[in-house]
Amino acid sequence: MSVLIKPIITEKMTNDSELYNRYGFIVDPKANKLQIKEAVETTYSVSVTKVRTMNYGPHRKTRFTKTGVQAGKTNAFKKAIVDVQDGDTIDFYSNL
Repeated sequence: MSVLIKPIITEKMTNDSELYNRYGFIVDPKANKLQIKEAVETTYSVSVTKVRTMNYGPHRKTRFTKTGVQAGKTNAFKKAIVDVQDGDTIDFYSNL
């Protein structure tokens, strides 16, 4: 099971990483905080001090078309915010 799916690289998360040493990841919805901590520490060789998780549900939409009502939804996902010990950094751009 791959715990880390992808890092979150947005303007807000970049600002948090520069100021507070926090990094965001989209993670497997079944993963717990201990698994997330272990995966980040082994993948990026840093020491994690705190892990916070958030579950996002799907966004549902309906449209009225000529053929009738079309219903749909987006995927649900889980987000993790990881605090890294002072002095450690994660460089997402080194592999580009």
